[in-house]
Amino acid sequence: MQLSARNQLEGKITNVELGAVMANVKIEISEPNTITAVITKESAERLGLTEGDDVTAIIKSTEVIVGK
Repeated sequence: MQLSARNQLEGKITNVELGAVMANVKIEISEPNTITAVITKESAERLGLTEGDDVTAIIKSTEVIVGK
């Protein structure tokens, strides 16, 4: 599948925490850099996400807010 989103970060899942509704998925994109994706529990289960899986984080946003 090809996507128009250009911000695609390949990595490996280091942790999946399933909550009642949402799931936190930690993805190591380059040691020691990790990003956390918050997705629905249903999506995490449908994809069968588990620690050690190779995944691609696709970031599509209209704005980025940075504060200091």
